[in-house]
Amino acid sequence: LRLPGSAHCSETKFWSISARSSLSLSLVSFSPARPLSMAPRLFSCFGRAAGSSPSSSSSRPANPSSSDNATADLSAEEQRRGGPVVVELFSSQGCATSPQAELLLSRLGRGDFHGAETEGGGVVGATAGLPPVVVLAFHVDYWDYTGWRDPYASSMWTVRQKAYVESLRLDALYTPQVVVQGRAQLVGTDDAEILSAIRSAPRFPSPTFQVSFQKPSSGTLRVTLSGQLRSKVDGSGADVQVALYENGLITDCTKGENGGRVLSNDFVVRKLEKLCHVKDISAKKTVSGTVNFPLWEGFNSSKCGMLLFVQNSLQQILGAQHFELPDVL
Repeated sequence: LRLPGSAHCSETKFWSISARSSLSLSLVSFSPARPLSMAPRLFSCFGRAAGSSPSSSSSRPANPSSSDNATADLSAEEQRRGGPVVVELFSSQGCATSPQAELLLSRLGRGDFHGAETEGGGVVGATAGLPPVVVLAFHVDYWDYTGWRDPYASSMWTVRQKAYVESLRLDALYTPQVVVQGRAQLVGTDDAEILSAIRSAPRFPSPTFQVSFQKPSSGTLRVTLSGQLRSKVDGSGADVQVALYENGLITDCTKGENGGRVLSNDFVVRKLEKLCHVKDISAKKTVSGTVNFPLWEGFNSSKCGMLLFVQNSLQQILGAQHFELPDVL
């Protein structure tokens, strides 16, 4: 654990944050020997040499006694196969360790591990026990003060990461962080632990939605979706969300921790919209809705993909479906 630029200090400095309040910062210091469990909630930039992973107790749901609020109306074999595992990376171009994690997650999303075959952009086929995976990279904004403003960072993604800090009962916001299926979290450079978490993650059937794309204006992408969740949702409810991501982003970073480096980023979430909130519905009930994505300058549909996923109030992913965008809209 370290603040960027503090690797040679006798003390390790962190930015503290209360996860249950607004993002207010204060600089505090700790002896390197002080255990993480004694620290307040923190901003941190992780590296392999910085210490052990904070994932020792964070792979369990926030309420271990509660069951998922979705069940599949399918055979045991269909449930065993399930759909893709959603792997989220919280990253920043202002964090010196994040490029290593970005490369690892790009390889995972392309299907470079264990000879997996790529299926539709971010989804990879299962070989050697590795299930299908879809990757989403959320760039957070709390490292922008270090001298480089991440062009893909958003305070909304910081809020999303903070929700995982709450649900997984963590002590810190840090980068690079990987969250698997909304249930387990790991340091984003630890490939062996990430692959292990993917293999052990619970899987749910993929929703079966039909999609249509329209551009009512040059700056808007309208997506209409209709289909079945293929998982039953109880009275606790769940959100059906749609993420629009972009691949092949190249940035010449001139300042900050990564100053002088050319950074490559894939599966970068540019937009995230809620399609609808559902509760007390069967796996076979038809769900429909429309989302409108504001588009950014230089939008190129051939570089983008889309993921629909279901997420409950415990931040657990209950199923996901990947979509390619047409080359011409």
